[in-house]
Amino acid sequence: MEWSLNSINPLTISILIGILLLILVFKPTKSSGKAPPGPKGIPIFGNLLQLGDLPHETMHKWRKDYGSVIWLKLGSVNTMVVQSPSAAAELFKKHDLPFADRKVPDVLTAYEFNEGTLGMNQFGGFWRVLRRLCSMEFLVNKRMNETTELRHRIRDNMERWIVEESERSKDGKVQISHCLFLFAFNLVGNLMLSRDLLDAKDPESRQFFECMNTILELSGTPNIADYLRWLKWMDPAGMKRKMVKNLDVTMRIAGKFIQERIDDRKAGKFREKKDYLDVLLDYEGDGKDGPDRITEKNINIHITEMFFAGSETTSISIEWGFSELLRNPQTFNKLREEVDRVVGLNRRVEEKDMENLPYLQAVVKETLRLHPALPLLLPRNTMEDTSYLGYKIPKGTQVFVNAWAIGRDPDAWADPLAFKPERFLNSNVEYKGQHFDLIPFGSGRRICVGFPLAHRVVHLAIATLVHSFDWDLGPGIKPQDIDREERLGLTLRKRNPLYVIPNKRLNV
Repeated sequence: MEWSLNSINPLTISILIGILLLILVFKPTKSSGKAPPGPKGIPIFGNLLQLGDLPHETMHKWRKDYGSVIWLKLGSVNTMVVQSPSAAAELFKKHDLPFADRKVPDVLTAYEFNEGTLGMNQFGGFWRVLRRLCSMEFLVNKRMNETTELRHRIRDNMERWIVEESERSKDGKVQISHCLFLFAFNLVGNLMLSRDLLDAKDPESRQFFECMNTILELSGTPNIADYLRWLKWMDPAGMKRKMVKNLDVTMRIAGKFIQERIDDRKAGKFREKKDYLDVLLDYEGDGKDGPDRITEKNINIHITEMFFAGSETTSISIEWGFSELLRNPQTFNKLREEVDRVVGLNRRVEEKDMENLPYLQAVVKETLRLHPALPLLLPRNTMEDTSYLGYKIPKGTQVFVNAWAIGRDPDAWADPLAFKPERFLNSNVEYKGQHFDLIPFGSGRRICVGFPLAHRVVHLAIATLVHSFDWDLGPGIKPQDIDREERLGLTLRKRNPLYVIPNKRLNV
């Protein structure tokens, strides 16, 4: 009798598969030393099912029982979570290099997206090339100074979009996050491609906005295929298929602008003043590190990434800050009084005013303390076995730095859950990676390269919203009704977008 799989009882097959999975997950490994403490997991899944919808909050709660460095088993993936300023300082000051690699979610391997990015690329030559080009050509301080008027122009457009969206709305309300996204997106577009890319009335704008939200949500959603890695080929949650669909839209929209430039250059049309896209297209390696040229595919990926990073994190930081101001009318009024005193009512706020607005600076710091755009930063990956705070951390360990929890550390911050910008007045604490109780942009080699731009844009936008408009929450809505509920993707958005009614305050 010929043997076939069909001749085996289905229950027997299920049992055999279950035993095989258990062997794969719990195959004994040689211990390399003591691991940090952490909650006990369950077979196969480890701690994965215990994280909930907001893993950064769950991890923060575990600190009470297990300390500031905890060890998790997420499926088959060893994971360490750093949750205090002192533990973060130890990591970034003494162990930054061995922890400088990235642990890449499976969804970001769609289109080999991670291989063309700066944020999720593996630590190595190509990453160093992108980092150097981005910091020296795109976000260098000289270029930031040269593009001040550009930011003012796009800020003026944002004000116009707010008014127009209010006029189109039946109740006069505006979803402020959409206008802020357009503001940040077109700003990045002008810095990279020297042009406005999206308009508030353009359906393609809304499509890009929605697809990008989906991409960021997929990027930050725990995916069973990342932690039970033999399931990757199945894509059991369908997340990679969804990622491909949404990446296809966003890369097509961004890619058409890149193709126009390539076609112009082939036709002999070159710009007198180069922008960042020209820099990428002109790049030739120095023969020492990285590739000789950057492929067209990777340019498309990197440009798309910069739109994501520059528009998403900036716009949600502005929305959180503005929401906190509306929740706290006394704070709002205090900031408005400062801006009115420095700027007056006969002109708009300008970037040159920022150094004379210490309370605004404190508001931004307090916003980033309570609402870091990337609550767990981006996951790192250990490149070698490392001794850290007396623990033995094996190669291939995923490392999260819980910036959200660090910003709420009661040992570092008095009344940590309250929005109190006053705590930063007469304080030298900055968020440039050297004060480890405030690290919304990270620290070390993988610190967010875009924080100098975010610094300027968040200050300018919040000051503008406070100075240029009066705001109405709508009938029956009180400041305390504005919630702090969070929705986690790769970034930390408000679960319930802020809707407000604007009334122009300035006639300039």
